[in-house]
Amino acid sequence: MRHSNKSLVLIILTLALALLLAACGQSANNSANHSAASLETSSTATPAATARTADSTADVEMVTFQDSAGEVQVPKNPQRIVDTTAFYTGYLLALGVKPVGVMEGAKASPYLAEMLEGAEPLGDDVTPENILSLDPDLIIVYTGTEGIDKLKEIAPVVQIQYGAKNFKDQMLDYGKLVNKNDEAKAWITQWEARIADLKPQVQAAVGNKTVSILNPYAKGLYVFGHNYGRGGEILYGEFGLNAPAEAQKEAIDSGTGWASISLEKLPDFAGDIIFTCPWSGDTTDPKIVYDNPIWAGLPAVKAGNVFQLNPDADTYNDPISLEKQLDFITTSLLSVK
Repeated sequence: MRHSNKSLVLIILTLALALLLAACGQSANNSANHSAASLETSSTATPAATARTADSTADVEMVTFQDSAGEVQVPKNPQRIVDTTAFYTGYLLALGVKPVGVMEGAKASPYLAEMLEGAEPLGDDVTPENILSLDPDLIIVYTGTEGIDKLKEIAPVVQIQYGAKNFKDQMLDYGKLVNKNDEAKAWITQWEARIADLKPQVQAAVGNKTVSILNPYAKGLYVFGHNYGRGGEILYGEFGLNAPAEAQKEAIDSGTGWASISLEKLPDFAGDIIFTCPWSGDTTDPKIVYDNPIWAGLPAVKAGNVFQLNPDADTYNDPISLEKQLDFITTSLLSVK
C-alpha cells in the first residue's frame, strides 16, 4: 500500500512536469512567431520608405548650370521660378515657362502682360520676404543684386549679366536653364527665317539712310545702340542698318549700348530715320525736346520719318518683345519717304 502511494505521487509529478514543459514550449513558439512577424513587418516597411524618399529625390534632380558668377546647382526641371529681371522675363515665356513671381515692370508690358496672368507681382523691390512666400525652386536675378546670399537660403540663385550676351546666345542659355534646349533652338531657327525674308525688303526701302534711336529725358537725350532694347538689336544687328557716325562711335563702337547727349548735340546724332519715345525712367515732359526748334529742324522730322516706340514695352529686348518690335519696325521702315 505504501508502495502504491509512492507510485501515485510519482505519476502526478511526472504529469505536472510534462504540462509545464508543454506550456513553456508553446510560449516560446508564440514569442518566436511574434518576433518573425515583427521582423517581416520591419523588412517590408523599410523598402517602402526608401522608395518614397527616392521618388522625392527624383522630383528635384539637380544639374550644374554656368551663370555669370560661376557654376551653380539648379533643378533640372524647375517648376516654381521667381524672376526678378523684368527685362529678361520674356525668355522664359518664349520657352513656354511661366514664372510664379515677376517684377511689376514685366507685368506692365503690353507684350508680356497676358502671358503673365496668374504670376505674382513682386513690386519694384526684391526682398527675401516676398519671394519666400512663393516657395520657389529657382530664383533668377541680375549680377550684383543686393542680398543674393539671403536669397540663396530660399532656393538656388542664377545670376545674369545684363547685355553680356546677344539675345540668341541668351536664349540658348535659358534653354539649358529650364531644360528646353530644343525649344530654344527652334525659336532661333524661326526668327532667322523671318529676318532672312524681311531684311532684303527693308534694306531696299531704307537704302543709304541712317537710323537713330533717341529718348528725351530731363537732361537732354539718350542715344541707344545695338544691345539696349528699343529695337536696336533689330535695326543695327539683324537688318544691318547704319547709325549716324557719332551715334555709331558713342553708343555702338564703345560697347556701352547707349550715350547721353545735350539737346545742342542732337543734330550730330539724329539719323534720316528716328525711332523715339520718352525715357521710361523719367517723368519729365518730352515736349521739352519734341517742341524744341532743334528737333523740329531735323531732316527726319521734316520728312515724317519719325516713329514712336512704346516706353512700357519697347525698352525690352527679350524674344517675345523682339517679335512684336520686328512687326512694328518692319512696317515703319517700309513706309519711309
